[in-house]
Amino acid sequence: MDGITTIRDVERAEAAGLPADLPASTYEMIRRGANLNPDAPALSFFLTTDEHRKPETWSYRALLGDITRTANFFHEIGVTKDTVLAFVLPNLPETHFTIWGGEATGIVFAVNPLLEAPAIAELLNAANASVLVTLAPFPGTDLWPKVSGILAQVPSLRHVVQVNLGDRVRGLKRPLAWVAQKREVRRLHGRAGVAGAIPTGVELHDFSASIRRQDATGLQSGRRIAAADVSSYFCTGGTTGLPKIAVRRHGNEVANAWSAAQFFGASVGPGKVVFCGLPLFHVNGVLVTGLLPFSKGAHVVLGTPQGYRGPGVVQRFWEIVAQHRINFFSGVPTLYASLLQVPVAGHDVSSLEYGLCGAAPMPVEVFRNFQARTGLKILEGYGLTEGTCVSSVNPPLGERRLGSIGLRVPGQSMKAVVLDDAGAYVRDCPVGEVGVLVISGPNVFDGYKLEEQNKGLWVDCGDGQRWLNTGDLARQDAEGYFWLTGRKKELIIRGGHNIDPASIEEPLHRHPAVEIAAAVGRPDVHAGELPVAYVQLKAGAKVSEHDLAEFLKKDITERAALPKAVRIIEQMPLTGVGKIFKPALKHQEAKDALSAALAEAGIKVQTLDVADDKSKGMVVQVVLGDTAEAEVRRVLGQFPFAVTTEAGNTPGSRRSP
Repeated sequence: MDGITTIRDVERAEAAGLPADLPASTYEMIRRGANLNPDAPALSFFLTTDEHRKPETWSYRALLGDITRTANFFHEIGVTKDTVLAFVLPNLPETHFTIWGGEATGIVFAVNPLLEAPAIAELLNAANASVLVTLAPFPGTDLWPKVSGILAQVPSLRHVVQVNLGDRVRGLKRPLAWVAQKREVRRLHGRAGVAGAIPTGVELHDFSASIRRQDATGLQSGRRIAAADVSSYFCTGGTTGLPKIAVRRHGNEVANAWSAAQFFGASVGPGKVVFCGLPLFHVNGVLVTGLLPFSKGAHVVLGTPQGYRGPGVVQRFWEIVAQHRINFFSGVPTLYASLLQVPVAGHDVSSLEYGLCGAAPMPVEVFRNFQARTGLKILEGYGLTEGTCVSSVNPPLGERRLGSIGLRVPGQSMKAVVLDDAGAYVRDCPVGEVGVLVISGPNVFDGYKLEEQNKGLWVDCGDGQRWLNTGDLARQDAEGYFWLTGRKKELIIRGGHNIDPASIEEPLHRHPAVEIAAAVGRPDVHAGELPVAYVQLKAGAKVSEHDLAEFLKKDITERAALPKAVRIIEQMPLTGVGKIFKPALKHQEAKDALSAALAEAGIKVQTLDVADDKSKGMVVQVVLGDTAEAEVRRVLGQFPFAVTTEAGNTPGSRRSP
């Protein structure tokens, strides 16, 4: 199939069900992709943007060989199919070797390297990790100093495998990098070296040296991987707070890669080039710019260890696209907003076919301006870790409906349903009615590692299928497109980074002056949302907003979760049964943020209010006064809300969005 155009194409693609010869494992899926053309480029990597014109490149033969060597090394040190192998790494070729070689041997656990040390220790313990793959000491990096301090706090740990960043330095600089690396080891650990920092009972290994001596022709374990075998753990439900570890199987990942391949068709296949800038601890980076292109024989360009956050990557993105003839990339709305500030100039970006956008709603103005400036098709989509990655996308060959999350991918059912107050199924929603979004299919995971976190996760719709409650609110139109109208979950999404409000609220509730605390997201042009905390003090208590903000710094281990502001209010808005009514706080932040944006642009309006609409989510209502409507829409279009306007001199003459 050349790609999806309408919902009829989705139905045709899944009419016969999943192919009988679908690979059982991610390793087999990559092996089949490699066999399409073993000599074709599979993976390119550049350490810095200055080196992007001469990247290191692995053919499919070499990529599969290094994945196999990595699997054989893990087998050698005792990893079995039930062993948890964690990685705390930036985007490196070794990260891919670890992910796919690890899944061929045991269970791979992705850990965000931006987390602070206590949070990393908590996750490693929650997963019962036996092996940890992470960076060796290297100048300018803080990952090893952070990780080494918590190794003794993880009693299940048996092996630490170090990836030396100096191995990725090329040419005459490589010997200098090795010297600098050894100096960094001495600076951190003295004559005892790294071995002196490793707890008793834990073995230390060098990644490159360990895989170099392994066989590249096949798995020495002789393991026959089944689709039902657990392949990976990924954190979800926020990167802070109580760890939620999603348990995924080989069959989940293979099915989702197959579904996405049906959706994108020839756009991702031999001869196509995909840029990976999202982190490889996130499911989008791993599947959309990893397993999917590898399974189809496409070429993945891995740009710097920090991806899009790497120095110069965004500023020189169009140059990178032109040089490598990039056809496809994936990002969050804030990336597209940042790229809008970078002139395409004289770079030939005609190779670009489309970009995938998810994690948060795409602001209308960003969408329109980006497409007008670059000619690139932006495909808004929707996915979640619990559904492996991709659940719906606007069709690359069909109509792309601005603001929608598109059509469901083949092989996965998706619908809006009405649930009662206890979370039980009542009925399916007809076309246009908002309900709770549920999904079902082979891509849907088994549940969270902690059984108590699975309460309310599954919905029995009476049809024999196992439906996952996504926690999101949505409606479906007559042509099969889905539209998100709100998040029943209260996660704050900062630049695609999930923040659990509880991780802010719980520390605040430990302060002796705090009676009630609530954290919500404040709309932000660049980050999507910024966390803001509201506090109601105990009677007679006195504390400043500054002091509360400083108090939080001691308890919040994730920098992204630190609130942009702490606001002390006299009375927290409550529901009739005494629960905190967060929509009132969200409305206040939205009104304040949008009003501030207009003021910064020198635009005055008569009034600005926000309200909830059952079909559109949050709607901004503006009475213009003497201001031109186009000027207001230019500014407010940077935010992902529907806008209605009214002329101040003629009340009631409302204009449509």
